Amino acid sequence: MLDRQLQAIADEPGWSRALSDLVVDVGDLLDLLGLTHTDLGVDVDSAFPLRVPRGFVARMKYGDANDPLLRQVLPLAAEREPAVGFVEDPLQEDEAVLAPAVIQKYAGRVLLIAAGECAVHCRYCFRRNFPYGQHRLRVSAESLSAIRADHTISEVIASGGDPLMLTDRHWERLLDELESIAHVRRLRIHTRLPVVIPSRLTLRLIDRLAASRLQVVVVVHVNHPNEIGAELAQGTGELVRRGVTVLNQAVLLAGVNDSADVLVQLSEALFAAQILPYYLHLLDPVAGTRHLQVEEERACALHAEIRDCLPGYLVPRLAREVPGQTAKQWLA
Repeated sequence: MLDRQLQAIADEPGWSRALSDLVVDVGDLLDLLGLTHTDLGVDVDSAFPLRVPRGFVARMKYGDANDPLLRQVLPLAAEREPAVGFVEDPLQEDEAVLAPAVIQKYAGRVLLIAAGECAVHCRYCFRRNFPYGQHRLRVSAESLSAIRADHTISEVIASGGDPLMLTDRHWERLLDELESIAHVRRLRIHTRLPVVIPSRLTLRLIDRLAASRLQVVVVVHVNHPNEIGAELAQGTGELVRRGVTVLNQAVLLAGVNDSADVLVQLSEALFAAQILPYYLHLLDPVAGTRHLQVEEERACALHAEIRDCLPGYLVPRLAREVPGQTAKQWLA
């Protein structure tokens, strides 16, 4: 059940209705797509259960067991198979906690875990085992005090869960708090919610982000061109028109986007929606995701192919995160 904090969305009826009608039963999802359990080897009792908005399901191809959007959300028995190097906390975030809900991995910026829920459970999620209950996710005075105390912090990165699970009202209060910290100059919001529920980009939210004294960057998480529709493009276009930078961060996933043609189409579709490709991430090796991994050699070869097909500004940086390093590692 969604946290009570996330249910206070009476003033945002569109995405509120979508959140209240998620598909959470594997059998229901397969029925909607005309598939059976035997088609896919599903896991109906996964500890990381199914959660997906119906609007996102509607973008999947009926009867296609290999649909790239379906592959991102369907729990499979393969997730139970142990794999060397695939662990519960692959980025060792527990060692980087600065304060409740505040994680600092890199100099000059901090992650603010603004919400512990998502509208969709992506099977590749590296925080599927994150101890959200230990972080008092209604952003606390202690969290903000830790940011105020360190004058080297110029950027706050709102993460989660999905930070846009907070209501517009909560975002207005949070922005007020962050804007009152003089040394914070930028706010980056990492979110998948507008991809799976495009109506989340309300005019009220866009207005407040555009009015902020902070430089605001919204980083959406789109992995396949089929995830981009007219409503998402309308919302991201309005953000850009109002001065908000919109970037994309994708994860390279076997059976989803591990082909040069798909990656080229993704970059083209993103740019048409006024979203700039930013990162193409190698999978973080969280337990249960080995079947989605694309090996580094193959990833570098794909990246070389798309560089040959796209102008430089549409080529995302191929990267992976290495625990303890001072920055993400760029490949290729």
